[in-house]
Amino acid sequence: MSDNARSQSSSGASGILPGARFVDPRVLSRIDSLELLARYVVEGFISGLHRSPHLGFSTDFAEHRAYNPGDDIRHIDWRLYARTDRFYLKEFEADTNTNFLVLLDASASMAYGSHGVTKLEYAKYVAACLSYLANRQRDRVGLIAFAEDIVDYVPPSAKHLLNVLHSVDRLQAKGRAALYKTMLKVSDLQRRRGIILLISDLYESTDELRNAIAPLRDAGHDVVVMHVLDPAEVAFPFDSAATFEDMETGERLPIVPGRQRKEYADLVTGHLDAVERLMAEGGVDYLRAESSRPVDDLLFAYLLRRERLRGMR
Repeated sequence: MSDNARSQSSSGASGILPGARFVDPRVLSRIDSLELLARYVVEGFISGLHRSPHLGFSTDFAEHRAYNPGDDIRHIDWRLYARTDRFYLKEFEADTNTNFLVLLDASASMAYGSHGVTKLEYAKYVAACLSYLANRQRDRVGLIAFAEDIVDYVPPSAKHLLNVLHSVDRLQAKGRAALYKTMLKVSDLQRRRGIILLISDLYESTDELRNAIAPLRDAGHDVVVMHVLDPAEVAFPFDSAATFEDMETGERLPIVPGRQRKEYADLVTGHLDAVERLMAEGGVDYLRAESSRPVDDLLFAYLLRRERLRGMR
């Protein structure tokens, strides 16, 4: 076991749309192809999006474009057709192409898992599904995987979905995370503003997190952070005395859970609250997710939250 059970409580599943199938991560782990997994999850709950036609789409009109065979006829501007005898589609702000870049933490602590699915495996499922969904909405998708440094980079492109999925699939957890160093390089690589999704267990102090996020926010990116936690890191369910090992540093520490459970719980709660405050103050969209949480449940919560924030902005 790892003493990197530094962790954190999950956010609730409030606001989830009807129709979600609550796909168990342990079930998803049986699917060998990450592309198949992403399609299975996304196509499975996309009907829920159709039942809420404004979810994930801006209602702020941007422009018209000519109709092409295969386009959704629900977006045709019939009033304009009456005037011009030509078919045009209404495009909204969220329909315009943007860069969607996933920053995926592949450090050693992400290899921890107490229930058959590691944090990295869960992060892979989420990264694959959101990349698939972004590509489906015609956004340019890309990936940066990192630990002590950037270990893989797929630049955002409309044609790079399979490259992203293949890169995510072969990632292995190793090394220590160096968020600040990585984020500086990311801000240099991404000159065009876009959506940057950081998926990590955030094994950093709040000061380190603040410094790491700042370059992305200063560059004008829309930053989203998904804080992935294992249930055991939150609940600390251990009973027997044991030596816990930090998966990134190798440091070993003898622990008697019964004596230190309350102290651990207080430290975890304090850290979680501090991280959440930090993200709110920095204008970062922040979600916690335990790795036992059904993936489509998390994705619905993410989309609903993005829609509410879009309305506020």
